[in-house]
Amino acid sequence: MTPLTTSPATVVADTEPVIQAQGLTKRVATADGELTILDTVDLLVEPAATLAIIGASGSGKTTLLGLLAGLDTPSSGQVRLAGHELTAMDEEQRALVRAQLVGFVFQSFQLLDGMTALENVMLPIEMKQDKDAAERARRFLAKVGLDHREGHRPRQLSGGEQQRVAIARAFATEPALLFADEPTGNLDATTGSRVIDLLFELNEEFSTTLVLVTHDQRLADRCDSQVEIAAGRRVR
Repeated sequence: MTPLTTSPATVVADTEPVIQAQGLTKRVATADGELTILDTVDLLVEPAATLAIIGASGSGKTTLLGLLAGLDTPSSGQVRLAGHELTAMDEEQRALVRAQLVGFVFQSFQLLDGMTALENVMLPIEMKQDKDAAERARRFLAKVGLDHREGHRPRQLSGGEQQRVAIARAFATEPALLFADEPTGNLDATTGSRVIDLLFELNEEFSTTLVLVTHDQRLADRCDSQVEIAAGRRVR
Protein backbone atom coordinates (compact mmCIF):
# COMPACT_ATOMS: atom_id res chain seq x y z
CA MET A 1 0.00 0.00 0.00
CA THR A 2 1.28 3.43 -0.91
CA PRO A 3 1.37 5.71 2.16
CA LEU A 4 -0.60 8.94 1.96
CA THR A 5 2.30 11.27 2.64
CA THR A 6 2.02 13.56 -0.37
CA SER A 7 -0.54 16.13 -1.40
CA PRO A 8 -3.16 15.15 -4.01
CA ALA A 9 -1.59 17.49 -6.55
CA THR A 10 1.74 15.73 -6.14
CA VAL A 11 0.18 12.30 -6.28
CA VAL A 12 -1.52 12.83 -9.63
CA ALA A 13 1.50 14.52 -11.21
CA ASP A 14 2.91 11.07 -11.94
CA THR A 15 2.95 9.83 -15.53
CA GLU A 16 0.78 6.79 -14.74
CA PRO A 17 -3.00 6.85 -15.26
CA VAL A 18 -4.92 8.32 -12.33
CA ILE A 19 -7.33 5.36 -12.42
CA GLN A 20 -6.31 1.82 -13.32
CA ALA A 21 -8.82 -1.01 -13.10
CA GLN A 22 -8.03 -4.59 -14.02
CA GLY A 23 -10.41 -7.53 -14.09
CA LEU A 24 -13.04 -5.82 -11.93
CA THR A 25 -15.76 -8.30 -11.04
CA LYS A 26 -18.65 -7.94 -8.60
CA ARG A 27 -20.84 -10.87 -7.57
CA VAL A 28 -23.62 -10.93 -4.99
CA ALA A 29 -25.53 -13.81 -3.44
CA THR A 30 -29.26 -14.01 -4.20
CA ALA A 31 -32.02 -16.47 -3.39
CA ASP A 32 -31.51 -17.95 -6.85
CA GLY A 33 -27.76 -18.24 -6.52
CA GLU A 34 -24.82 -15.99 -7.28
CA LEU A 35 -25.46 -12.99 -9.52
CA THR A 36 -22.66 -11.34 -11.48
CA ILE A 37 -23.24 -7.58 -11.61
CA LEU A 38 -19.87 -6.67 -13.15
CA ASP A 39 -17.67 -9.05 -15.10
CA THR A 40 -13.89 -8.58 -15.63
CA VAL A 41 -13.88 -4.89 -16.57
CA ASP A 42 -10.58 -3.16 -17.40
CA LEU A 43 -10.05 0.57 -17.91
CA LEU A 44 -7.49 3.36 -17.65
CA VAL A 45 -8.17 7.07 -17.05
CA GLU A 46 -5.46 9.68 -17.55
CA PRO A 47 -5.06 12.74 -15.26
CA ALA A 48 -7.42 15.64 -16.10
CA ALA A 49 -9.40 13.48 -18.54
CA THR A 50 -13.19 13.32 -18.68
CA LEU A 51 -14.79 9.88 -18.99
CA ALA A 52 -18.46 8.93 -19.38
CA ILE A 53 -19.67 5.50 -18.28
CA ILE A 54 -22.79 4.75 -20.27
CA GLY A 55 -25.25 1.87 -20.51
CA ALA A 56 -28.83 0.87 -19.93
CA SER A 57 -30.41 0.86 -16.48
CA GLY A 58 -29.16 -2.15 -14.54
CA SER A 59 -26.12 -2.66 -16.77
CA GLY A 60 -23.64 -2.27 -13.88
CA LYS A 61 -22.35 1.24 -14.57
CA THR A 62 -23.12 2.62 -11.09
CA THR A 63 -21.53 -0.47 -9.56
CA LEU A 64 -18.42 0.24 -11.62
CA LEU A 65 -18.35 3.85 -10.43
CA GLY A 66 -18.61 2.74 -6.81
CA LEU A 67 -15.71 0.32 -7.22
CA LEU A 68 -13.51 2.91 -8.95
CA ALA A 69 -14.20 5.40 -6.15
CA GLY A 70 -13.55 2.91 -3.37
CA LEU A 71 -17.13 3.06 -2.11
CA ASP A 72 -17.43 -0.69 -2.64
CA THR A 73 -15.03 -3.60 -2.97
CA PRO A 74 -14.86 -6.02 -5.92
CA SER A 75 -15.24 -9.77 -5.68
CA SER A 76 -12.05 -9.96 -7.73
CA GLY A 77 -9.81 -7.62 -9.67
CA GLN A 78 -7.83 -4.52 -8.72
CA VAL A 79 -8.30 -0.74 -8.63
CA ARG A 80 -5.46 1.77 -8.35
CA LEU A 81 -6.54 5.34 -7.66
CA ALA A 82 -3.79 7.95 -8.05
CA GLY A 83 -1.21 5.28 -7.26
CA HIS A 84 -3.08 3.83 -4.26
CA GLU A 85 -4.26 0.23 -4.57
CA LEU A 86 -7.77 0.48 -3.14
CA THR A 87 -8.32 -3.26 -3.23
CA ALA A 88 -5.46 -3.76 -0.76
CA MET A 89 -6.99 -1.33 1.77
CA ASP A 90 -9.60 -1.59 4.48
CA GLU A 91 -12.54 0.83 4.61
CA GLU A 92 -10.76 3.29 6.90
CA GLN A 93 -7.81 3.52 4.52
CA ARG A 94 -10.08 3.90 1.48
CA ALA A 95 -12.00 6.65 3.28
CA LEU A 96 -8.74 8.51 3.85
CA VAL A 97 -7.91 8.31 0.13
CA ARG A 98 -11.38 9.61 -0.75
CA ALA A 99 -11.09 12.46 1.74
CA GLN A 100 -7.77 13.56 0.28
CA LEU A 101 -8.38 13.04 -3.42
CA VAL A 102 -12.03 12.61 -4.36
CA GLY A 103 -15.21 14.67 -4.76
CA PHE A 104 -18.71 13.33 -5.47
CA VAL A 105 -21.86 14.60 -7.16
CA PHE A 106 -24.93 12.36 -6.86
CA GLN A 107 -28.29 12.27 -8.61
CA SER A 108 -30.10 12.75 -5.30
CA PHE A 109 -27.85 15.71 -4.26
CA GLN A 110 -26.99 14.13 -0.84
CA LEU A 111 -27.17 17.44 1.03
CA LEU A 112 -27.75 17.38 4.79
CA ASP A 113 -31.23 18.77 5.51
CA GLY A 114 -30.28 20.24 8.89
CA MET A 115 -27.48 22.36 7.44
CA THR A 116 -27.52 25.52 5.36
CA ALA A 117 -26.03 25.66 1.89
CA LEU A 118 -22.91 27.23 3.36
CA GLU A 119 -22.59 24.56 6.06
CA ASN A 120 -23.02 21.77 3.51
CA VAL A 121 -20.17 23.15 1.42
CA MET A 122 -18.03 23.73 4.51
CA LEU A 123 -18.34 20.12 5.69
CA PRO A 124 -15.67 18.42 3.52
CA ILE A 125 -13.36 21.44 3.96
CA GLU A 126 -13.61 21.17 7.73
CA MET A 127 -12.93 17.43 7.51
CA LYS A 128 -9.56 18.36 6.02
CA GLN A 129 -9.04 20.68 9.02
CA ASP A 130 -8.95 23.83 6.91
CA LYS A 131 -9.34 26.81 9.26
CA ASP A 132 -10.68 28.98 6.43
CA ALA A 133 -13.61 26.67 5.69
CA ALA A 134 -16.31 29.37 5.76
CA GLU A 135 -14.39 31.74 3.50
CA ARG A 136 -13.57 28.97 1.05
CA ALA A 137 -17.16 27.69 1.04
CA ARG A 138 -18.47 31.18 0.30
CA ARG A 139 -16.05 31.48 -2.61
CA PHE A 140 -17.28 28.25 -4.15
CA LEU A 141 -20.93 29.11 -3.60
CA ALA A 142 -20.20 32.33 -5.47
CA LYS A 143 -18.68 30.30 -8.31
CA VAL A 144 -21.99 28.44 -8.74
CA GLY A 145 -24.01 31.65 -8.40
CA LEU A 146 -25.50 30.90 -4.98
CA ASP A 147 -23.67 33.24 -2.63
CA HIS A 148 -27.04 34.94 -1.99
CA ARG A 149 -28.53 31.61 -0.83
CA GLU A 150 -25.86 30.56 1.66
CA GLY A 151 -28.24 30.69 4.65
CA HIS A 152 -30.95 28.57 3.03
CA ARG A 153 -31.48 24.90 3.84
CA PRO A 154 -31.93 22.28 1.09
CA ARG A 155 -35.73 22.24 1.38
CA GLN A 156 -35.73 25.99 0.63
CA LEU A 157 -33.80 25.46 -2.62
CA SER A 158 -34.93 24.21 -6.02
CA GLY A 159 -33.54 20.98 -7.43
CA GLY A 160 -31.15 22.87 -9.66
CA GLU A 161 -29.96 25.01 -6.76
CA GLN A 162 -29.41 21.92 -4.61
CA GLN A 163 -27.29 20.33 -7.32
CA ARG A 164 -25.28 23.54 -7.68
CA VAL A 165 -24.62 23.45 -3.92
CA ALA A 166 -23.55 19.81 -4.33
CA ILE A 167 -21.16 20.82 -7.12
CA ALA A 168 -19.72 23.62 -4.98
CA ARG A 169 -19.22 21.10 -2.16
CA ALA A 170 -17.55 18.62 -4.52
CA PHE A 171 -15.06 21.17 -5.87
CA ALA A 172 -14.46 23.07 -2.60
CA THR A 173 -11.53 20.86 -1.63
CA GLU A 174 -10.16 21.00 -5.20
CA PRO A 175 -10.12 17.19 -5.53
CA ALA A 176 -7.87 15.43 -8.00
CA LEU A 177 -10.83 13.28 -9.10
CA LEU A 178 -14.55 13.86 -9.25
CA PHE A 179 -17.12 11.09 -9.60
CA ALA A 180 -20.64 12.04 -10.73
CA ASP A 181 -23.55 9.58 -10.79
CA GLU A 182 -26.39 10.74 -13.08
CA PRO A 183 -25.83 14.38 -12.03
CA THR A 184 -28.84 15.60 -14.05
CA GLY A 185 -31.11 12.62 -13.37
CA ASN A 186 -33.51 14.55 -11.10
CA LEU A 187 -33.51 17.78 -13.11
CA ASP A 188 -35.53 19.04 -16.06
CA ALA A 189 -33.73 19.40 -19.39
CA THR A 190 -33.09 23.15 -19.15
CA THR A 191 -31.86 23.06 -15.54
CA GLY A 192 -29.82 19.94 -16.24
CA SER A 193 -28.09 21.64 -19.16
CA ARG A 194 -27.10 24.59 -16.97
CA VAL A 195 -25.80 22.31 -14.24
CA ILE A 196 -23.70 20.33 -16.71
CA ASP A 197 -22.24 23.52 -18.18
CA LEU A 198 -21.22 24.52 -14.66
CA LEU A 199 -19.76 21.08 -13.92
CA PHE A 200 -17.56 21.15 -17.01
CA GLU A 201 -16.53 24.79 -16.46
CA LEU A 202 -15.29 24.05 -12.95
CA ASN A 203 -13.73 20.79 -14.07
CA GLU A 204 -11.69 22.66 -16.68
CA GLU A 205 -10.76 25.42 -14.23
CA PHE A 206 -9.33 22.98 -11.70
CA SER A 207 -8.01 20.33 -14.14
CA THR A 208 -9.95 17.66 -12.29
CA THR A 209 -10.24 14.12 -13.59
CA LEU A 210 -13.98 13.61 -14.13
CA VAL A 211 -15.70 10.23 -14.29
CA LEU A 212 -19.46 10.35 -14.69
CA VAL A 213 -22.25 7.84 -15.09
CA THR A 214 -25.02 8.90 -17.43
CA HIS A 215 -27.75 7.56 -19.68
CA ASP A 216 -27.75 10.86 -21.59
CA GLN A 217 -25.74 10.46 -24.80
CA ARG A 218 -25.52 14.25 -25.26
CA LEU A 219 -23.79 14.52 -21.90
CA ALA A 220 -21.51 11.58 -22.66
CA ASP A 221 -20.48 13.19 -25.95
CA ARG A 222 -19.03 16.15 -24.02
CA CYS A 223 -16.46 13.85 -22.40
CA ASP A 224 -13.06 12.97 -23.84
CA SER A 225 -13.92 9.27 -23.94
CA GLN A 226 -16.71 6.81 -23.19
CA VAL A 227 -16.96 3.34 -21.71
CA GLU A 228 -20.13 1.38 -22.41
CA ILE A 229 -21.32 -1.33 -20.03
CA ALA A 230 -23.89 -3.94 -21.05
CA ALA A 231 -25.00 -6.81 -18.80
CA GLY A 232 -22.00 -6.18 -16.55
CA ARG A 233 -19.37 -6.33 -19.29
CA ARG A 234 -17.47 -3.61 -21.06
CA VAL A 235 -18.56 -3.61 -24.71
CA ARG A 236 -16.57 -0.53 -25.82
